[in-house]
Amino acid sequence: MKIRFLILISLLLLLPELANAQCSMCRAVLESDTDQSAAKGINNGILYLMAFPYLLVGALGFYIYRSRRKVKKSQEV
Repeated sequence: MKIRFLILISLLLLLPELANAQCSMCRAVLESDTDQSAAKGINNGILYLMAFPYLLVGALGFYIYRSRRKVKKSQEV
């Protein structure tokens, strides 16, 4: 079980390196540019912005889990 969790976490951490997230308008503008550093910067910015909603939902889920666990422990005593 712990090995599966570690594999899942490592895959999730490696997925942003494999993703190319660009809207069609950004892609059209950036492909015309000869220097691809701007396109890489846009891709990285999109991926960083995409991570924050997942972090917020994860933090909310952890808070709910912790509060329910605390209530369950107080009922057992």
